[in-house]
Amino acid sequence: MTTTPSAITSAPGLLRLFTCGSVDDGKSTLIGRLLHDSRSLHEDQIDSVRRASERRGQDALDLSLLTDGLRAEREQGITIDVAYRYFATARRRFILADTPGHVQYTRNMATGASTADVAIVLIDARQGVVEQTRRHACLSALLGVSRIVVCINKMDLVGYQLPRFEAVREQFLEFARRARPDGEGTVSELVDIDFIPISALNGDNVVEQSAHMPWFQGPPLLHLLESLPAGGGPVDQGVRLPVQRVIRPNSPDHHDYRGYAGRLASGAMRVGDPIRVLPSGLRSTIKAMHIGPTSVESVSAPLSCAVELHDDLDISRGDMLVGEPSDHAFPGPSVLSAVEAAVIWMSPLPLTPRRRLLLKHTTRQCSAVAVDIPRRLNMQTLELEPKAETLALHELGRVRFRLAEPIVADAYRQNRTTGSFILIDEHTNNTVGAGLIVSDPTDSGGILSVDGIGRK
Repeated sequence: MTTTPSAITSAPGLLRLFTCGSVDDGKSTLIGRLLHDSRSLHEDQIDSVRRASERRGQDALDLSLLTDGLRAEREQGITIDVAYRYFATARRRFILADTPGHVQYTRNMATGASTADVAIVLIDARQGVVEQTRRHACLSALLGVSRIVVCINKMDLVGYQLPRFEAVREQFLEFARRARPDGEGTVSELVDIDFIPISALNGDNVVEQSAHMPWFQGPPLLHLLESLPAGGGPVDQGVRLPVQRVIRPNSPDHHDYRGYAGRLASGAMRVGDPIRVLPSGLRSTIKAMHIGPTSVESVSAPLSCAVELHDDLDISRGDMLVGEPSDHAFPGPSVLSAVEAAVIWMSPLPLTPRRRLLLKHTTRQCSAVAVDIPRRLNMQTLELEPKAETLALHELGRVRFRLAEPIVADAYRQNRTTGSFILIDEHTNNTVGAGLIVSDPTDSGGILSVDGIGRK
């Protein structure tokens, strides 16, 4: 869905965003311009960039060097790793990730998108929408980004012409209305989309309104970002505590202590709250909680803690402590022995049905077999190809897996942590793919609700 400037409301607070798009579309330069023009840089940082620019024979500041910190990146003039920058204005705080545009580093881009609220998609006004633009927009929608801000960059190189801006805008919208990255909703249905014509090199419509484009009546990029609502944090969801370790000191001072330690993926817990243990379904109440040696009455995501229960239960690494649902605001997770997911494949060796992999979900790792590939997204035609035989490097598709052990999971759009997993090659231990559990798990055979616990 597209939005207009009148739909923007004031919403202070931390906003997580990242830049993406094809190689040389100007992502690093845009970030440098944002930091420079918003006065978020120290003098020594500016001096360092000035010296580096002079060594490269450039008269003006090369603002892209503020994020391209790796030596290999500076030599090649492209971003390889994910560079994170914190900056703040009078109205808001930001964490901004500069992600790679090269197709070879798509997994790095997915890393930056996985925790973001907003994607800034850069498009070269001369080139228009290219395959990597489509891939990154699809990944952003898949990974739960709530808003895409499309910055049509290098408008200075096309004479700041309105017709060219409108042509690229319509090109992106046509793609967004057709592409279904998860096989269900289109990109335009999954995210809100804004469009801004900019010149990152000259600063047009980045922090200040451009005098070269009086035909654009929307806000400049920074003003828009200051006004966007932040996504709901993990504390706003149901309690999910994947158990990472069972603590049994067996010391004279703590002879009977049994603590279940892990990082709270979502929700908030208090001493005395009722708790369920999945996949067993056992119940108890919270007796005490500790953060390090300190006893606490309450804990909120994403803090790590150790939990003591009133009952002596059989709990081990990979189990999950979940809250008792007091209403329908937080539906319970599902216990799944088979899963269907949107998969981003990251290995040169294609994924094929019947291939065995290791599936790492929260703190549990188990063997998995790829049953079939019901759908694959063709990035060229934007068509969903049914019953694909393979999923190749950087391709997106729906894949069904059969698991050797059950996992406790939510749909990805309900909970990013418990709705995602990575796929590992059994022989090399390399990460070869990432999976996002689909919003409707009943597509894979149905869920039976048993005492509030979904089992498949």
